[in-house]
This record gives sequence, structure tokens and C-alpha cells, in this order.
Amino acid sequence: MSEDRTKPEIDAPEGPAPAELVVKDLVVGEGDEAHAGDAVTVHYLGVEYDSGEEFDSSWSRGESIQFPLRGLIQGWQDGIPGMRVGGRRELIIPPHLAYGPAGSHPLGGKTLIFVIDLLSVG
Repeated sequence: MSEDRTKPEIDAPEGPAPAELVVKDLVVGEGDEAHAGDAVTVHYLGVEYDSGEEFDSSWSRGESIQFPLRGLIQGWQDGIPGMRVGGRRELIIPPHLAYGPAGSHPLGGKTLIFVIDLLSVG
């Protein structure tokens, strides 16, 4: 199960940041499927696309986190549904699906990469 997994490492991407959401399954889970509006429990790592700098990680805090999808940035709301428990998914999220234009948030104007382990749905 993904609780046993270790913190992912994200390789520095090459080329320009994508203009639209990129969803890539790194590990396909076999458990329950996440749907729009579900509450999910995850481990995640977030880095900036351009710099590769980590800006947030549940791994670094040493505990998973649970939240309702509808309360998250649009890239998560669009990128998590269809994922199955036990899976690990990478999302590359452009600014318009993350924190908006530069100046609106410390991460505004930035393309973000998240690696997410889905631990449970419900």
C-alpha cells in the first residue's frame, strides 16, 4: 500500500511548461476510485516547474492529509478523479488551474508539479 512508499523525487522537466493540465499515472492503483467532490487522503509533494524547488510536501511533515477535492485548486479537482487508491499520479498544473496570475498568491503565475499518492477515498 502507498503508506509504505517513500517520498517521491521529481526530475527537473525539460522544455517549456505545458499550457494545459498534464495527468500521468506513475503507479496505477487497484482500490476505490476517486470521484469529483470526494474527500481524499493523500501524501503529496509539490515543486515549481521552472526551478524544481519544493514548496510543499506532506512527506516532509511526516503525515498524510485529508481534504475534500472541491476545496482544492482546479488542477487537483480535474486531475484526481479517476485515480484509484494505491496509485501514484503526477500532475503538471499551469497557473490558470493553480493559483492564478503572478501577484495573486506566492505561487501565482507558476506552473506546479505534484506527485500524489492516493491513500483513501471517502
